[in-house]
Amino acid sequence: MAEKIYGKNAVLEAMKSGRTIHKVWLAQGMDRAFVAKITALCKEKKVPYTMVDRAVLDNMTREHHQGIGAEVSDFTYAEVEDILAAAAAKGEAPFVLVLSEVEDPHNLGALIRTAECVGVHGIVIPQRRAVAVNETVIKVSAGAAAFMRIARVGNLVQTIDKLKQAGLWVAGAEAARPGTTSLWQCDFSGPTAIVLGSEGKGIAPLLLKNCDYLVHIPMAGQVNSLNVSNAGAVLLYETLRQRQQGKKNQK
Repeated sequence: MAEKIYGKNAVLEAMKSGRTIHKVWLAQGMDRAFVAKITALCKEKKVPYTMVDRAVLDNMTREHHQGIGAEVSDFTYAEVEDILAAAAAKGEAPFVLVLSEVEDPHNLGALIRTAECVGVHGIVIPQRRAVAVNETVIKVSAGAAAFMRIARVGNLVQTIDKLKQAGLWVAGAEAARPGTTSLWQCDFSGPTAIVLGSEGKGIAPLLLKNCDYLVHIPMAGQVNSLNVSNAGAVLLYETLRQRQQGKKNQK
């Protein structure tokens, strides 16, 4: 099976990642330097490309395609074991993001982009009641999906148990309430899995019960919650800060 992806970063990073590319479409009138870069990559990797009228791409997708599209092999999901092995290979404490029923492809794409930027070793998503990695997700991730290990599992609770057995502490993100700990008081410097819930319902109840502890992001305004991709960015960057600080303290 094959799928189509669109956007400069999405196509460029897919080509760099080694993902199988079947064909590339380029809109006439695009920036010459970018066209030269893409066509050189196509020739290097023996990928056929075609210059087309922009209307051709307009008819292919409702997404903002930036004048480029590609037909690629289906997204290849990783296993949870691959994520843990990647951390071990780098000699790093595992850093995993677990998403409970995130349904908006724009949120998933944004979270993948942030996760790749902060050095997350892999993301876990459920097979049901959640968006899969599709063309919109890849486009919004700005190409980061090509480099991120994403495991799609049948049972998140069992996966959480597997991560715990591997030595990870599992932190569930929740709104501030009794029983939650402020982000500023949590230690994310060791083996950590951060769990984020769906846009409307939060973390599924059974999954919430299996978290080691619950963390909230301090708020000071009139609005008491963040979009899941924004909340994820705050938590992931705080984790990165602590991990980098821990490395400095070890020197």
